[in-house]
Amino acid sequence: MSDATILRHISELVEEENRLREDAGKPDHNAERLRHVGEQLDQCWDLLRQRRAKREFGESPDSAAVRDPKTVEGYTG
Repeated sequence: MSDATILRHISELVEEENRLREDAGKPDHNAERLRHVGEQLDQCWDLLRQRRAKREFGESPDSAAVRDPKTVEGYTG
């Protein structure tokens, strides 16, 4: 997966997130989907940061891997 592919996926997820937030008619359904989209966004951003860091330090960006949502969501800064 390339950086461009990851960025495209991020854009698609952001668009979906915006649509879900605008659709106030289905708050119960949207809340769960919004949570899932948020997790996916965090995973994509994490993967992109991993790839960039590996490239910066002379490693193959293709060795970066998607981390589970619990790991990514557990970052404190």
